[in-house]
Amino acid sequence: MTHSPQSGSSETPALRAEGLTRRFGEQVAVDGVDFTVGQAEIFGFLGPNGAGKSTTARMLTGFLPPTAGRAWVAGIDVNLQPSAARLRIGVVPEEANVYADLSVRQNVLLMAELHGVAKVERERRCMELLDTFDLRERAAQKGRQLSKGLRQRLMLCMALVSEPQILFLDEPTSGLDVASTRMIREVISRMNRERGMTVFLTTHNMDEADQLCHRVAIIDRGRLAAIDTPAALRARVDARRSVVVKFAGPGATPAELLPNLDLEVEAAVDGWRVFSPEPGPLAQHIAARTVALGLRIESLNTVSPTLQEVFVSITGAAHGRA
Repeated sequence: MTHSPQSGSSETPALRAEGLTRRFGEQVAVDGVDFTVGQAEIFGFLGPNGAGKSTTARMLTGFLPPTAGRAWVAGIDVNLQPSAARLRIGVVPEEANVYADLSVRQNVLLMAELHGVAKVERERRCMELLDTFDLRERAAQKGRQLSKGLRQRLMLCMALVSEPQILFLDEPTSGLDVASTRMIREVISRMNRERGMTVFLTTHNMDEADQLCHRVAIIDRGRLAAIDTPAALRARVDARRSVVVKFAGPGATPAELLPNLDLEVEAAVDGWRVFSPEPGPLAQHIAARTVALGLRIESLNTVSPTLQEVFVSITGAAHGRA
């Protein structure tokens, strides 16, 4: 069965933050954050370093009490019932802290026991997850013998063995090899699609958020700067829409191609990228102008802004806060 996110549904949200605030002395790390995450939604939480991403996640998971505000997990108040809330979540921190002296299999079985998984179920779930993450042949290896990518896969097994309603991932693919990154993204997407698992994903990786997330929130200096679907956020940055023209053979200079048009132009391979809030008419103009100059076009494409460009636009990361 394929699940779809329920962010607009009347049923209880998977996550809810209301006025969530955290101060460390005089520093305000998170400042009155409000949002909901729907059931079966992959929700991306993006922001520059120090913006409040991890602090927000730690409050949602009950590992850090808020200075003010409230948080709910599956309708459970995290502050009032932290143990009950944690039974519904799985957490994968950025640094994979597996038990170094236990084997891969023992790590997963221990986590299953700690979460109260019935003894008859532990082994089945364990081996199923080791198969999913291509770790079965390493079941007897100690945690300390694993590479970073393999430790991260093991952390996911440990988080998923309790079959949580909500999975929290903090920079899950940061610094990983290509194979582990691809596998982790594919499994996250499949767990969400087939089992309806909600995912709260903090990441710096714009491509990752664009590929995986139904919605993303951008936090900057402790406050939410934007929250919407990746496509809707890209649509906000109309000025970064563009046309990329590549020539077959000799090309034209920007002045020859766009006489009397004051537009931003960047060099592209064998051509130019021209920025305009109206790329359709611009593409037509470029095509006509190229014909008039007696040149040949190899390709002519309109391009939407990337999520990275949206992020920079909203947070001002271009001014040294990337």
